[in-house]
Amino acid sequence: MSVEQIRDNIIGSARTIVVKVGTALLTRADGRLDRRLIRAIAGQVARLRKNGIDITLVSSGAIGAGMGVVRLKHRPKSVPMLQAAASVGQPALMALFEDAFKQHQLHAAQVLLTRGDFEHRGRYLNIRNTIAALHELSAVPIINENDSVSVDEIRFGDNDLIAAYTTNLLRADLMILLTVMDGLMDADGRRVEVVRGIDKRVMELVTAERSALGSGGMATKLEAAKTVTEAGEVALIANGRSRDVLMRICAGEPLGTLFLPSTRKLSARKRWIGLTVRPAGTITVDAGAAKALHRGGKSLLAIGIVRVSGRFQRGDVVEVLDPSGGLVGRGLSNYGARDTGAVKGLRSTQFAAVLGDKPYDEIIHRDNFVVAAP
Repeated sequence: MSVEQIRDNIIGSARTIVVKVGTALLTRADGRLDRRLIRAIAGQVARLRKNGIDITLVSSGAIGAGMGVVRLKHRPKSVPMLQAAASVGQPALMALFEDAFKQHQLHAAQVLLTRGDFEHRGRYLNIRNTIAALHELSAVPIINENDSVSVDEIRFGDNDLIAAYTTNLLRADLMILLTVMDGLMDADGRRVEVVRGIDKRVMELVTAERSALGSGGMATKLEAAKTVTEAGEVALIANGRSRDVLMRICAGEPLGTLFLPSTRKLSARKRWIGLTVRPAGTITVDAGAAKALHRGGKSLLAIGIVRVSGRFQRGDVVEVLDPSGGLVGRGLSNYGARDTGAVKGLRSTQFAAVLGDKPYDEIIHRDNFVVAAP
């Protein structure tokens, strides 16, 4: 499918979109929230909803908002002060969104999450159900990392990843990351219009620059885009200060940097296994097992295992590596680390003699394994 077809057929026909807005975008130079920009985003979301498009927002800005409220000139460095700023700023941020959406007979619905909520299967499904219900109630879900209790976002800028996880959770057609940049820039400072696969060459274009208020950067945005495109969806990074940016993107205008999707489209469950949950351990396999798993449709048998690392339990997600340390894929292990180590290199008929019983023939069943993207 050509780039023009992607813009016309996929983006133009998208009915579920996740939009992430960052701290640098939402705040002015003086550190206060940009009311005009928030109203502009709300207006575009309202217009898209009238066109039958469900928009879920992922919003940073709680820490920046708190700095404005308590008049801090510089972003705090200690975790307690960052969490305190977020606690002060979150109500101010939501009040502005509520006021902006009220003008369009919509409600702002606060959804505070941590990365752990996405990794727990039950809570993961509850998030999806809640977001669906909010859309039915004429409410716009506004997701934010729960900065007051979570350390991950404060240190790593995980709201970009939260947007990616939300996109995969909803199986949304498109993820848009709005920032203060026109997109990904090449070595000459020119905007990269299209990216086909996020590889080492693409990552080398990233600079280490971050805004004074924000905690993320282009590296986390590329990681988020990779998480979405590997699942088979489209991602886009664009300048949120461009006039009517969301409307123009949905109309097919070539704004920002477009990240093309993988040819495969993962189910919601396999997105959770392969692209969301952090692995609890690793299993290294021999070349023959790695080749069989790469081809797809094969389960991981103990006879192909050469090394087991970590303290994972039965049902945990583990990474499977080839002999050189390359990622083969991720899957749910039928056995804990101790039992897996005890039977590595053995046939399943030998399990009972070693473990006392044999609940499963496979260490990872093919239905619970996700092959890494090429």
